[in-house]
Parts: sequence; structure tokens; C-alpha cells
Amino acid sequence: MSSPVLTPEAVERLAGKRVLVVGDIMLDAYLMGDADRISPEAPVPVVRIESERYLLGGAGNVARNIAALGGVATLAGAVGEDGSASQVRSLVNAEGIRSALIPFSGRPTTVKTRIMARRQQMLRLDQEDARPFSAAEQEAVLDVLAAELADHDVVILSDYNKGLVSAPFMARFRALLAGCGHPVKVLVDPKPGNAALYGGSYLLTPNTKETGECAGLPVRNREEILAAGRAILEKVGCPYLLTTLGPDGMALFSGPDVWHVPTMAQDVFDVTGAGDTVIASVGLGLAAGLELLPACVLANYAAGLVVAQVGAAVASPQALRQVIDELPVTISKW
Repeated sequence: MSSPVLTPEAVERLAGKRVLVVGDIMLDAYLMGDADRISPEAPVPVVRIESERYLLGGAGNVARNIAALGGVATLAGAVGEDGSASQVRSLVNAEGIRSALIPFSGRPTTVKTRIMARRQQMLRLDQEDARPFSAAEQEAVLDVLAAELADHDVVILSDYNKGLVSAPFMARFRALLAGCGHPVKVLVDPKPGNAALYGGSYLLTPNTKETGECAGLPVRNREEILAAGRAILEKVGCPYLLTTLGPDGMALFSGPDVWHVPTMAQDVFDVTGAGDTVIASVGLGLAAGLELLPACVLANYAAGLVVAQVGAAVASPQALRQVIDELPVTISKW
């Protein structure tokens, strides 16, 4: 079956649409250089650092993708009271993201430092405190959400299992949604261990591995992916599931129907952050009034653009319009 009509002009509808992003915020640090010798101290390569780059990660990268596509992203979540938090705030401002950051004195900003040599990742160093948020910390985040929900029809929950998402938090979050006075679509980038907590959400966006882990089933072929996706819908109690399949594209579970969208990636250099691009694009598409399936096709194009770049990249409206025009996609029912 041919895909729903998705013309390049659909990208224009994204401009100025609002999405609230809440979740685990990180600072992605890239230390880049060359490695041409082995250390005399240990059998490890010596990387001579030549440049540094800092990007928003986690929920911050979702907001960054929305802003890059012309949307208005509001980023809500915790940072520490440290130098890394100052870098996060500077990046939020530079990316044109609305800040709803909450400083916690007892919790450091999460930082992932990647050591890169000749475009290859040699090592990653993580600085984080992934303990569950205290009741007071949860309430601080929920107070911000309560103030922001009135202006948003789409919320993206970016769960990296760094302490925010828990049964008490999700119960209070659902109560806020129920009382906000208008329907809100909640999209979740899930962690398998928290799958049971996402009930009432509109859409989950796991990758293939996460789909298997959420369902507790193997996902080695199409039949197993179908079984796992349907098991998640029943287990979680949400109406839609978008499973990203890497080089095989995406599968959208919609009730009894499952739609397959083939990948639009022409080259794959780095899949870092591709899941953030997918959920950001779907959320912004929904905020712009697209139906879910066209919004997923839009996300498929955007993901194809970012995996062709090194690092956590973003798609631009101009590049997205061009690829939609040049590479028409055909979807099929699985």
C-alpha cells in the first residue's frame, strides 16, 4: 500500500508548534583527536585530544531535534548545581529551547563523555546519580509540569532510567494530565524495566532490542517482532507502539493493524541519538496536526538524515523537505 501523502510542504506545518519534553537531561561531551600509538603504561591507545564538543543529551537531545525542525520545545527536568549544569543552560539557550530546568543541589548533572579518535568512539565515561528521585524532587518536577501542561497538546517523556520515572511519579503525572482540561498525547521513549509504568500513554517508541525486553519475548524475525509488539500493547495498555527496526525501518502497531515503513537512510555512520530524533519528529508532527502514520513517516525520513552524520545530529527543515521530495516511500501492512 502506498504511504499516506506526505509532501515537502508538510514540513512547513511544523514551524512554531509546541511540544513539552520531560525526562532525564544529560550533557554529551565529545573529546576528539587521533590515536597513533599505544601507551607505555598499559596496553591501551593514547588519544591526543585536538578538539572538544558539547551537546544536549537524553531529553535535551529530543528538545534539540524539535527546535531544529522549527518547533517550540520546552525542556523540563533536573540538572545539578555544577559547571555541567551551566553548560546545559548555555546549550539550551543557544538551541532556542524554552528552559524549565530544575536545579538539585544533591544530584549532579548527568554527563556522558565520549573519547573519539578518527571518527571512532574509543571509550565512554559516565558521571551520574541514578538513584530514584526523592518525593521533594518529584514534586519539584511535577510543579513545573503543572504550569506547562495548559499550553501543550503533546508531551514527550524521555526515560533514560536516571531516577525520574517511578510508580509514584507516574501516578501523579497521570493525575495532572486528567485534570489539565484538554486531551494531551503522551509519547514515551521507554526503558524496559519501567514498561509497566507507562499505562495511559498514547505511544511508546522502543527499538528492536527494547521491544523484546519490554515484552519478555525474542525478536529475531518479523513474526516474533509482531508477537512482542502486540504483547506490549496488552501489557502496558496504550493504543500505539512504534518499534524502530534499525536498517529495516519501523513498524507501527495500531490496534490489529501493523504498518511497516522501510528505512530511508542512504548511509549509516552513527546511530547515536536516532531514537531521540524519531520521537521528537513524531511528537512535533502530531502537534502540527498530522495523523500518526504520516508523522511516523516524517520521523523515518528525519532518522535517515541523522544516522548519516557522526554524533548526535539533527535534521533541518530544508534537508527534510528535500529528502521527502526526492525519495518517496511506500509503506505496507505486516
